[in-house]
Amino acid sequence: MDKFRMMFQFLQSNQESFMNGICGIMALASAQMYSAFEFSCPCMPEYNYTYGIGLLIIPPIWFFMLGFVLNNNVSVLAEEWKRPTGRRRKDPSVLRYMFCSITQRSLIAPAVWVSVTLMDGKSFLCAFSVNLDIERFGNYSLVNGMSDIEKIKLLARIPCKDLFEHQELRVAASRYIKCISQACGWMFLLMMTFTAFLIRAIRPCFTQAAFLKTKYWSHYIDIERKMFDETCKEHAKSFAKVCIHQYFENISGENIHHHHSSKDDSYDEDEDKKISDEDKLLGIRAQDDMNTILRNWHACKPALALKKDQINGEKNGGLNGEANGAVNGFVKGHTHGVEKKEWAVYYSKV
Repeated sequence: MDKFRMMFQFLQSNQESFMNGICGIMALASAQMYSAFEFSCPCMPEYNYTYGIGLLIIPPIWFFMLGFVLNNNVSVLAEEWKRPTGRRRKDPSVLRYMFCSITQRSLIAPAVWVSVTLMDGKSFLCAFSVNLDIERFGNYSLVNGMSDIEKIKLLARIPCKDLFEHQELRVAASRYIKCISQACGWMFLLMMTFTAFLIRAIRPCFTQAAFLKTKYWSHYIDIERKMFDETCKEHAKSFAKVCIHQYFENISGENIHHHHSSKDDSYDEDEDKKISDEDKLLGIRAQDDMNTILRNWHACKPALALKKDQINGEKNGGLNGEANGAVNGFVKGHTHGVEKKEWAVYYSKV
């Protein structure tokens, strides 16, 4: 359990690296799923195009949505977008940065799937085999006397080698369409790589301070949510401990105190734990108060303008001044504003 706890804490502290690893695993999973997938073209003019294009489009959409589901920042983004303004304004640039970051990670697995599918060429062959001009491949005797419907049915059976009798024609047509599919695959990879290069190259051309600001506050929103959840868990744990302890004290009455008096060491340890748990309650000791705090946290988050607490310092300075003044006979220790008077004392021996 300790190893799993350490691993979980490591993943929480390195969430960005963890999400990058998840995206890489999803990309490898998409390629592995395609290689393990049994492609079966229906070889029917009514369904070939739908099956081939659906295999090229629907799985990437599923991988894209799965990338959003597995990313914890989606809930952070939705909460920040829908929350009331309250005393903290919402920055649209931060929301855009978070959305773009989530989208970029979610696009990795779909891009891998589309690339692998186009490089393989089976779905492209199934979708566009009916659009071939069979007379290009030299065997005119097959199509002589055929109607257009019969030609379309013949072309639709090209992806299925068990249903197509003329293997030479099928191999030639398959190679022709697969070459086109692979060319589209390389164009897709080139386009994705060029787009990523443009994003990397253009980003420094804009104001770097604005980018750093949006990146900082996006990290802050994520960390603030984690810290709030951890504080709530710690408070709930301390609240439960104190509540159960008080419950047993009320039920047992003096027996518990008598039992503790026989074991002073254990009693002291329990008292220390109890005091520490009560300190963790932060003065919130009622259910209604906690519900109000949780409701206000979403409705009116505190403003992001921290002020240094100088009250204690001012109090300490005032108390020190009053003490020094009391000793020296002056008020509040301001000795520099009081004129000193000289007193002469005469002693008589009479």
